Amino acid sequence: MIKILRYTEYLYLAVAIVSIYKIFSLWNVDRDGTYIFIFFAVVSVAMFLFRRNYRKKFENRQQDKP
Repeated sequence: MIKILRYTEYLYLAVAIVSIYKIFSLWNVDRDGTYIFIFFAVVSVAMFLFRRNYRKKFENRQQDKP
């Protein structure tokens, strides 16, 4: 279960990296189309940080159980 949570964290990070690449590649061509990728990048980074924090709390809670 914990390994699945760890992989989903990095899936969010991969979406953020792809979105940032699309932002830089489309910025001068179609600026209106890049705003959705800015949204995806921000949300993906926020979800990465949230999921990582949640997983660490879950792991600490599992270690504290007898």
